[in-house]
Amino acid sequence: MIARGLAALACAALLTVPAGAQQRRRPAQRPAPRIPTPKSVLGFEPGEDRKLAEWPLLVRYYQALAKASDRLQYRELGKTTLGAPFVTLVISSPQNLRRLNRLRGLNARLADPRTLRSTRETEEALRDGKTVVLITSGIHSNEVGGHLTPVVLAHRLATDTSAATRAILDNVILLLVPSLNPDGVTIVTRWYNRTLGTPAEGAEPPELYHHYAGHDNNRDWYAFTQVETRLAVDSLYNVWHPQIVQDIHQQDSDGSRLFLPPYLDPVEPNVDPLLVDGVNALGTAVAWALSDQGKTGIAINAIYDAWTPARAYQHYHGGVRILSEVASADLASPIDVGFDELQARARGYNPRERSWNFTAPWPGGRWALRDIVSYQTEAAYALLQNAARDRDRWLATFLTVGWHAVRGWKGWPYAYVIPKQRQDSVALAALLGILHRGQVEIRTAQLPFTLGGQRFAAGSYVVVLRQPYAAFAKTLLEPQHYPDLRVAPGGPPTPPYDVTAHTLPLLMGVAAVPAPDSLRLPLSAPVEPPGATPGYPGFGEGQAPRIGLYRSYDASMDEGWTRWVFDTWKVPYQPLVDSVVRAGKLKEQFDAILLPDQEPRQLLDGLPKSYPAPYPGGLGSEGARALRQFVEDGGTLIALNQASRFVMDQLLLPVRNVLEGVPDDDFYAPGSIFRLDVDTAHAVAKGTPAHSIAWFENGPAFEVVDSTAVRVIARYPADPDKVLASGWVLHPERVAGRAALLEVHLGSGRVILFGFRPQYRGQSIATYPLLFNSLQLR
Repeated sequence: MIARGLAALACAALLTVPAGAQQRRRPAQRPAPRIPTPKSVLGFEPGEDRKLAEWPLLVRYYQALAKASDRLQYRELGKTTLGAPFVTLVISSPQNLRRLNRLRGLNARLADPRTLRSTRETEEALRDGKTVVLITSGIHSNEVGGHLTPVVLAHRLATDTSAATRAILDNVILLLVPSLNPDGVTIVTRWYNRTLGTPAEGAEPPELYHHYAGHDNNRDWYAFTQVETRLAVDSLYNVWHPQIVQDIHQQDSDGSRLFLPPYLDPVEPNVDPLLVDGVNALGTAVAWALSDQGKTGIAINAIYDAWTPARAYQHYHGGVRILSEVASADLASPIDVGFDELQARARGYNPRERSWNFTAPWPGGRWALRDIVSYQTEAAYALLQNAARDRDRWLATFLTVGWHAVRGWKGWPYAYVIPKQRQDSVALAALLGILHRGQVEIRTAQLPFTLGGQRFAAGSYVVVLRQPYAAFAKTLLEPQHYPDLRVAPGGPPTPPYDVTAHTLPLLMGVAAVPAPDSLRLPLSAPVEPPGATPGYPGFGEGQAPRIGLYRSYDASMDEGWTRWVFDTWKVPYQPLVDSVVRAGKLKEQFDAILLPDQEPRQLLDGLPKSYPAPYPGGLGSEGARALRQFVEDGGTLIALNQASRFVMDQLLLPVRNVLEGVPDDDFYAPGSIFRLDVDTAHAVAKGTPAHSIAWFENGPAFEVVDSTAVRVIARYPADPDKVLASGWVLHPERVAGRAALLEVHLGSGRVILFGFRPQYRGQSIATYPLLFNSLQLR
């Protein structure tokens, strides 16, 4: 009774207080926004069979998630090649998000230990800093699990209240890039939805899923040619300096369910050994965690090597790169893979047998998008758990790697010297621009000096290899010596995962001279690289030839790179598809036609009949006849690399490919830089030095059958020991002295046959003039 009486008095007293006073004492609580589920925005659960979302819808979900959660920030970094928003999500605890600027500053100090002025500052950065993890997804847009896994991961981190997630949020700053290729998300999704229920369901789209680079967009992490690469590097890598980068990918469906590092040999020799140890430990730890969940088919130390810097920017910037590759389905359509349909042998393991690096083979069966999303999400979450649990070690390792770099490595040159004079201005600006974007400090000599008997003027550029990102500079400036790896002793070569050379001074025709010892002269403070506007004489308005660029529906990355070069260098052209070629009368429309690098069978036959019109079929015999008639009528037909084999055969040219049918045991050069001797008197070689380079990758080498109709423009050195400039070649005597670039006269016109790729991935500026001059022949 007493309690009831007191309660009544309290209520009466409360009722006598003015309403405004009540509100001041007990402010109304606005309900927290409800965290949206993926289905509430996308209309389906990520991982459902045959369900994909275009990029604008995915962006809408990320914006809604950021609006509702205090654990997540949405940031637009810029626009993609085709104008879509390029975004990142910053995920951490609310406390960390409120002090991001301070945490970023602490990490920047660890990235460059020269900025740490005392032991106290070092201890503070190590004590208060967080592990910075960058997870990128969807760079290859046909790997559609990568469209959806970031949705699941972001929602989990925004809503989960477990101790494991709280530890991640407290100890990690996660930069999540939902797609490194947003344009491709929409390209692939639209194509997939269009072909659902047709014979083409699950097939690749009949266009590149990156406007220029296609699948090569993840080979751009040192050349920085594409907008998306530059946005990620400039706004994330170079600002946040992540200790860990995970790159989410998919692989073929007939091998492991998941690959994780350690990588196979060879590892690029300039990567700090401590980072290699970190990659090995982290990849194995993630594999262990997923195995503990009962997931099978996980391979480590298999399939992928770590040679090229084209896919591993962070290996030269203090952090580790963890590549995860999950088995694919038919885009978003499920597949059935029997155990006996798995590969009998793959690189480094057997998908049908248990081994130390493949401990639990997958038994086969149904494989669907839900499986892909599950493997990808759990791998990313396990990686984040490790980053949180071992925060102290990751930060300490990061700092140690920085100290290694600024103190220098025994056996390395002291510096590289790049003369300012007698260099192509565009190539010089491109090379120095790459180094600068990679955060390499470039200085200039304050006085003239002599190095190795060569005189260098004051103002010459000097890259000292005692700085945080010296390894990035050295890797790109020196020639590569890829090891001679064989499947078995004396057997065929073991192919690299990508290519074997990346020496930019050779590719760009820029001199870069190593200085073994200190130059002992004053150097400037770090300088900005010079600027230059790409362009080539003869392509201005009113003087440019009418150029047709063949564009196969069986999309060729080399065609995309050619478009990028033409657009960048302002070379006008018209796309040329199969139906236009087959229709004939080409000389009425074009002065020159260019066939980019593509296998002869793809050029001839194109896509299968399961594709809807107008995509099936290639040039066919009808198109080949039209091309021959174009040349006979006075046109110039230019063929690059493997397309030259198609032209030689279909146009019956008096030229033989000396490498036709030669097995890898007898000749092998998987993406290497060869030396080239050039006939500078030929119009195609105008402006080219007598000694140049060629990017050789699966190309032909020519023998002239009728010298009255054929002129050699460039050939490989006669001495086999001088053929290779960088990379790897077996039995160079097969191509020594052979022709690499020909002009073949046919009727009133000509055919220019390249046995190499003169515009390789937008990097081989040294051989651009050979291509540009070919287009202008009259």
